[in-house]
Amino acid sequence: MGQFAPPARVGFQVHFVERQSDMMAIGGRLVADIGPEADVMVIDVAVMDGDWRQEVRAAVIERILAALAEACGLAKPAATWWVNFRVIDEGSWGSSGGVLSVLSLLDTGVFTEEKAKAVRAALGA
Repeated sequence: MGQFAPPARVGFQVHFVERQSDMMAIGGRLVADIGPEADVMVIDVAVMDGDWRQEVRAAVIERILAALAEACGLAKPAATWWVNFRVIDEGSWGSSGGVLSVLSLLDTGVFTEEKAKAVRAALGA
């Protein structure tokens, strides 16, 4: 979303956690009991507080699902792929021994000026 910013890349992490099919359930049935055709994926997106209006969240979710479908060679995402989009409150994200703030990133060039202004407005800064 936005611009390609190499300095921001270190702030993005992807964690893969594989679960056994007898450790997940859909609609009250273990995935193991559904059969080998069950294609289950849960993508958990956690972001720092900022300018995350509904249309921006929707665009992020749709792009993630489309990219996963393309990577898997499918025409469209499976109905059993779910994306959770969570916004972490300002002051509730930590790294490198301290608390991080999206506000400290606004003047680094990682955000476009328009996006930085929207983030400041959203946070009342």
